[in-house]
Amino acid sequence: MIEYITETLLILPFLFVTYLVMEAVESKAGGALEAFLERARSVGPFAGALAGAIPQCGVSASAASLYAGGVITVGTLVAVMLSTSDELIPVLISSRVPVSLMVKIVVLKVFAAIAVGFTVNAILAFFRHRRRDVDVHELCEHSHCDCAGHKGIVVPALIHTAEIFFFIAIVSGAIELAMHFGGEDMLAKLRLNVPFLGEAIAALVGLVPNCAVSVAAAKLYLSGAMSAGALMASSFSGSGLGILVLFRTNRNLRENLAILAFVYCAGVVLGHITGHLL
Repeated sequence: MIEYITETLLILPFLFVTYLVMEAVESKAGGALEAFLERARSVGPFAGALAGAIPQCGVSASAASLYAGGVITVGTLVAVMLSTSDELIPVLISSRVPVSLMVKIVVLKVFAAIAVGFTVNAILAFFRHRRRDVDVHELCEHSHCDCAGHKGIVVPALIHTAEIFFFIAIVSGAIELAMHFGGEDMLAKLRLNVPFLGEAIAALVGLVPNCAVSVAAAKLYLSGAMSAGALMASSFSGSGLGILVLFRTNRNLRENLAILAFVYCAGVVLGHITGHLL
C-alpha cells in the first residue's frame, strides 16, 4: 500500500506540468504557436513512444489529458500507451534478470509504438480525419471544475490537477485493493502459457488501469506461469492510468472505446509477434 501511495503522489508533477502547458498553449494560441504545434504533431509518435518508455504511470495520464485538450494526435497517444511499461522494468531490475532481456523489451516496445503511431496518423490523414483544435475549455465543461473564471494559468492548472488526481486516487485505489486481496492469485490461474489465447487474456488484463497489474505480470513471467508473448501483450496494452484518464477527460465515448479496442488488439498482435523475439 505504501508503494501505491508513493506511485500515486509521483503522478502529481506530471499532471500539473501537463495542465500548465495546456493552459499556456490556449492562452497564447495564434499563428506562430499553431504552426509549431502542427510541426510537433508530425513527429509526435516518435516523441510519445520515447516518453512512454519512462517507467512511470504519470506519462500516459499526461498524454491522455493532452489528447483530450487537442494538443497531441491520436497516433501520439497510442504510441505512448503502447510503449508504457509501468512497473515492469523496475520489477525485472529488482529480480536481477539479464540486462539484455530488459533492453529487448524496451526496444521492441518503443519501435513497435513508433511504427503503429505513425501508421494510425497516416491512415487518419488519408481518410481526411479532422484534427481537433486545442481547447482546454472543453475539459473544464466536462470536469465541471469552474476554473475558466480564474485569471492566469497557474490556478486553472492546479484545479485540473487536483480534480484528476483525486479521481485517479479513488478509482485506482479500489483496483489496488482488489489486486492485493487475491488479484495476483486469480491471474496465476489463467491460461497465460497457451499460444495466442495467453496473449489475448494477458492483453485484456493489461487494460486494467493500475501499476499492480504490470508487477503481477512480471512475477508470473519470472515464475514460469506466463509466456513471453503474454508478458509482452500485457505490457503493450497496459497503458497504466492513460485509459482511465482518457475516459475521464475526453467526452467522446465512442472515440474512447475505439482507442481502447485498438490498443487491446494491437497488444494481442504485437505480443504474439514480439514474444518470439525475447
